Amino acid sequence: MNLDLENPYILLTPGPLSTSPTVRAAMLRDWCTWDDDYNLGVVTPIREGLVKLATVTKPEDYTVVLMQGSGTFSVEAMIGSAVPENGRLLVLANGEYGNRLGRIAKTLKIDTIIHDSGELAPPDLGKLDAELSADKSITHVVCVHNETTTGMLNPLEAIASIVKRHDRLFLVDSMSAFGGIPLDVAELGIDFLVSSANKCIQGVPGFGFVIVKKSVLEKCKGNSRSVSLDLYDQWQGMEKGHGKWRYTSPTHVVRAFHQAMQELDEEGGVAARFARYTENQRRLVVGMEKLGFKCVLPHALHSPIITGFYNPEEPEYDFMKFYELLKEKGFVIYPGKVTGINSFRIGTIGHVFPDDITRLITAIEKSMYWVKEAAAV
Repeated sequence: MNLDLENPYILLTPGPLSTSPTVRAAMLRDWCTWDDDYNLGVVTPIREGLVKLATVTKPEDYTVVLMQGSGTFSVEAMIGSAVPENGRLLVLANGEYGNRLGRIAKTLKIDTIIHDSGELAPPDLGKLDAELSADKSITHVVCVHNETTTGMLNPLEAIASIVKRHDRLFLVDSMSAFGGIPLDVAELGIDFLVSSANKCIQGVPGFGFVIVKKSVLEKCKGNSRSVSLDLYDQWQGMEKGHGKWRYTSPTHVVRAFHQAMQELDEEGGVAARFARYTENQRRLVVGMEKLGFKCVLPHALHSPIITGFYNPEEPEYDFMKFYELLKEKGFVIYPGKVTGINSFRIGTIGHVFPDDITRLITAIEKSMYWVKEAAAV
């Protein structure tokens, strides 16, 4: 049997993203969820390794809970388990994923305040500070680290400073940034941070994880509005079972993630991956602007994760045709998500390297000839 582990195109998306052949190959073996080879040999090193990635200052204060499903499952587990019945949550929203935090909280019947700064602006820090000063009933604050609606990198350090000065619990959706942008949860005072297997650590979809302060998680017993998404119970199961999941574990995905973590370490850790992603994004913006494309955000608000571009103004331009032409040349991009703006997005994370971005720019230049040809007809 011939197994082709190569991909027909590179995924230039914020996840799922392109993975290495060795990460994909790691899924070719079956695992028993009860066996120590899996729980102690795969799951436990993942949990320990994620804590080390999250903080070098106080790793003993934190633990990691793995949760089945997409990243949003883990976000819902975090919110639903962190905020008690009498709690009040303030959501900082400036895009689709911040808005989703609010939808989750309201669906769970959590008393929620939403600060919506719009899709093209960072959170209003002055408003946050004033709200926390005026409203002592707010117990928790949550924000998105990197808002992939636009690619905006939110000012996490500044937000954390305000939240901790007011002595509130701080929850962070770092879905598309953790593992690709350096941070230390202990230094920032982050109580909960959630991410997913198929983002900057470059695994495949199937589970997410919550990095959480132990002393805070210990107080979350009974908070959850769900059985399967109960973060406290999932933690207790993994602690007592030495890596055992309460319900069926996505074994192949977990093993691929174990391989991906090894490859992150071999690359030089988060700092090295951040440098590669940053160079990817720099080449992308320089190349696109030379071709006449305009960024949706000012450069100062960019992240190395994904970048939004305005659609060309030519009436002959059609995104889906542009998409298909690029796909034929080996690249898959994302449609835009900003309300009222005709745009598209290009990711620069995953098993993608600067030379790939250079090839992409050439492919985009060639693909745009059809616009000129259509205009000339």
